[in-house]
Amino acid sequence: MASSSALSLLFFACFSISICVITNSSTTAELIRGGFYQPTKVDGSLSFLVVGDWGRRGNYNQSLVAHQMGVVGEKLGINFVVSTGDNFYDDGLKGVDDPAFEDSFANIYTAPSLKKPWYNVLGNHDYRGDALAQLSPVLRSIDCRFVCLRNFIVNADEIVELFFVDTTPFVRKYFTEPEDHVYDWRGVHPRDKYVANVIKELETALGESRAKWKIVVGHHTIRSISHHGDTQELAHLLLPLLRAYNVDFYVNGHDHCLQRISDTQSSIQFLTSGGGSKAWRGYVGSNRDGLEFFYDGQGFMSVEITETDADIVYYDVFGKRLHHFKMSKQLQTM
Repeated sequence: MASSSALSLLFFACFSISICVITNSSTTAELIRGGFYQPTKVDGSLSFLVVGDWGRRGNYNQSLVAHQMGVVGEKLGINFVVSTGDNFYDDGLKGVDDPAFEDSFANIYTAPSLKKPWYNVLGNHDYRGDALAQLSPVLRSIDCRFVCLRNFIVNADEIVELFFVDTTPFVRKYFTEPEDHVYDWRGVHPRDKYVANVIKELETALGESRAKWKIVVGHHTIRSISHHGDTQELAHLLLPLLRAYNVDFYVNGHDHCLQRISDTQSSIQFLTSGGGSKAWRGYVGSNRDGLEFFYDGQGFMSVEITETDADIVYYDVFGKRLHHFKMSKQLQTM
């Protein structure tokens, strides 16, 4: 059973986040800071799970992935969960009263270990519905774990900062070639100004960060050998910032697989965790530069971080460890 202090922290997080969401509905692409603080454990470590592309009312093995997340979450004593977007299929939520919120989230991720804050970004499928509904504090009156904003920062005792970035507006084809989809661009138009402001805000925040580990979270891939491949707009606009400010990990979903690719020009690791439900696309691209691991199937990822070490593990739908790697840093001395 969760301790009273843990429940108090969760309540405080829900309360403070409700204020921030209203602010983030403007067109300024503000990167929300403050109010998103995750204390580390007694031993100074932090752990969390990462899952993406999940919201299918338990179908396509979503419930099985959720069960294994609960098992691993209990073992690691996780602090929170990161969602890499495409939270509700096929076309986001219809509104704040859409039963898909409970059917695909609240009633699926029920394990005690998952009763922690869920930090979400929006994916392209979320923008095909009522995007503002997912940003609304109303959803937290249904399940206060659910934290979704466009752009925001989670800080954990300056050991790690997670920078959540709204990547869907970066992709020009959603505006110029929407096919038969209707995207909810309220709060985004004009696109060029919105994207420029996101980049400006992120660059300032990365430059000011004193965290030992920097993690940027977005929905879309920067590097991928799966169905969607590289996202050229992010490679052009976002990747230079990640390299310039020594970001350690770029974490994403979008491609329904698990993969790790090392950047060929820096120490950045591109980590895809998009196997929360429907997967198995059967496609592998030819650009495999830096490829370390690829699994075309369902699953999720765990991250454990201390001041000096980061351990990342990928799991399949049965909880089997598919891939593990570790990065280490030297402590800086004054």
